[in-house]
Amino acid sequence: MRIALVGMPGSGKSTVGRHLARQLGLRFVDSDTEIEHRIGMPIRDFFAAQGEDAFRDLEQDVIEELVGGPPMVLATGGGAVLRPSNRDALHSRSHVFYLRNTPEELHRRLRHDTHRPLLQVEDPLHRLRELFRDRDPLYRRTAHFVVEAARPSVPALIGMVLMQLELAGIVDPNQVMPHAPSQDGPH
Repeated sequence: MRIALVGMPGSGKSTVGRHLARQLGLRFVDSDTEIEHRIGMPIRDFFAAQGEDAFRDLEQDVIEELVGGPPMVLATGGGAVLRPSNRDALHSRSHVFYLRNTPEELHRRLRHDTHRPLLQVEDPLHRLRELFRDRDPLYRRTAHFVVEAARPSVPALIGMVLMQLELAGIVDPNQVMPHAPSQDGPH
């Protein structure tokens, strides 16, 4: 079984993914962390030096490789859905969950974040609104399931994802590992 999480930057994909993988007994992979490991530098540095197109090319290669690999929970970068090939690969080879948040909620979470290249602008809330407007339809097109993630805690989000997997017959509720996730919020 392969589960992929998509959504805006700061929607909780990595945090939810890590806990979900633990409960399902699967490996967790964050595509951005995998990219940083391969290039040997932070994405923001690569982004600044090589540009967004070069980053998206690399991201496409990594996603293609990961969704063709062993079972896992995959947290994707916020812009992974921009490329049709990524949307197709994710949708056809994994169960995709869109962790959906409002731009305002994301701004509240990310207002002090200095690591996300696309948010290093004069008006981050305006930028988040633009990104949401452009990406929300792409996330929806890629996803099999949409989870409204604006307010729930991490344990509640994991519960909602597990419930959808169980209702779809993808996961046997008796095989979910009883591990209580930490109480920290989405990152």
